[in-house]
Amino acid sequence: MTAPALAVWQISGGPASRAYAEVFLRHGVALIGPGDAGPWAAERGDGDFEGGFVRRFASEVATGDAFLLRTGIATIAAVGLVASDYLYVNGFDDVNGWDLQHTRRVRWYRLPEEHPFGSAVFGANPPRCSRVWVEEVVDFAERFLNSPPTHWQMAALPELPAESPPLDDVPDALQGVVAQAADLVPLLQDRKAFGEHPSEDELIAHFVVPFLRALGWPPERIAVKWRCIDVVVFRDLPRTPENCHLVIEAKRLGAGVEGALEQAKGYVEAIGVSRDVIVTDGIRYRMYAGERGFEPVAYANLARLKHPAADLFARMQRR
Repeated sequence: MTAPALAVWQISGGPASRAYAEVFLRHGVALIGPGDAGPWAAERGDGDFEGGFVRRFASEVATGDAFLLRTGIATIAAVGLVASDYLYVNGFDDVNGWDLQHTRRVRWYRLPEEHPFGSAVFGANPPRCSRVWVEEVVDFAERFLNSPPTHWQMAALPELPAESPPLDDVPDALQGVVAQAADLVPLLQDRKAFGEHPSEDELIAHFVVPFLRALGWPPERIAVKWRCIDVVVFRDLPRTPENCHLVIEAKRLGAGVEGALEQAKGYVEAIGVSRDVIVTDGIRYRMYAGERGFEPVAYANLARLKHPAADLFARMQRR
């Protein structure tokens, strides 16, 4: 069989609970992990990167190849053209909790709506990145790239994000919580050494409540499972909706905090007052502003503290 003239690759935009396709489109990149092991090099073995995905992404993908931004086993959100050699960009070391430093620049064209193929063309359990040989998919990519509009294929690439420096000046009150996160997260994520991931309630008890206490909130202002909400912080007593300060929705470690926003918004609607929301897995905390349409406004990863985390600490601090 003659190989197709155009090399077509599919790359995952992340699972539904921790999707990062928007990062690809915003910055003009394709990303893959694990990246914390450092840059790929020909002399490094696949074992350093949990398999051969990074090697193929770094050494087999070529400038001018097509990428399909996969959102499911049979759907794509964008078509792109590879616009660079392999790069290692440390600014992508925490993308919704993933270490995705292995990078290719890509000129993407976002589809008006997700395109579904007629069957599971990428397989029942698609890899994070792979060459696509299915004729239906390759034909779609070729026809799309040869159809107007095509101006996007030569457009300027967006700037890469600046790397945020580490937060070296951790507030004294938070140093114990941060040290505990650094010590325990590798263990909690090791299924062989630890077993099943800890439950949401465990994370609330061991991380969320101690974090809030370190930020100055007394126990009487921290409610757990108040009106079915995981954690509510009150600016004053009594514990009424009017005195609610923060609504916090917790998820299991690694489950993806970003996917919890809709549930948290439902709780805010139920109590009838507009309040800021935090979604967390005990380690990562993302804040959304209730008065600004739940726009994301602050973020911190206690196991990978960056300078912007200081803003989240300030916003959560009891005043």
